[in-house]
Amino acid sequence: MSNKQNLPIDRRITKSKQALMDALLSLMQTKEFKKITVTDIVKTANLNRGTFYKHYEYKEDLLDEIVDDVIADLISSYREPYKDTETFELKTLTSSAIKIFEHVSHKKEFYSLMVKSNALSGLQSKLCDVLKEVTLRDLKGVQFNPKINRELQASFYVHAMLGMITEWINHGFEYDSNYMSEQLLEILQSRQGDKVFKLT
Repeated sequence: MSNKQNLPIDRRITKSKQALMDALLSLMQTKEFKKITVTDIVKTANLNRGTFYKHYEYKEDLLDEIVDDVIADLISSYREPYKDTETFELKTLTSSAIKIFEHVSHKKEFYSLMVKSNALSGLQSKLCDVLKEVTLRDLKGVQFNPKINRELQASFYVHAMLGMITEWINHGFEYDSNYMSEQLLEILQSRQGDKVFKLT
């Protein structure tokens, strides 16, 4: 009974917090974070100051929650191709199973800020560290090449993928997320050892 009574309250809280998050991200598109006030945020969100202070003490707390939510969703989308399997083989991977670009597309306002806002400086490095940790923990590699340092390999793949994402952002998301997933799959599955490069 109590759960049913709490449900509408929980929805209101979620709706209010989302409105505040959306308002802050919208304001950050045109205004430096340090110049944004709580009044700016609540006016944009069409809420009162009391609602803001019910959930956050400072605007930095709101931004921290936005970042935490994005990182949680990023990890979830990164794990999507292997979340329901005991083994994961690159040769059986399909582009439709790759969800990380879909995630970035859904959060494009945030990711655009990541590459241009001082308030999010250092975030790209943090994302690399997070995904590297997930890779090392999740993908043990039963037939792992003993000559390859796992940490360096994980770092290589994660930085390469985030490099693609940064390039995509810098070019205004000119391709759709499906195309980006297809390109990543082609890159991962291509055998670079078979290629011959001419040096001019």
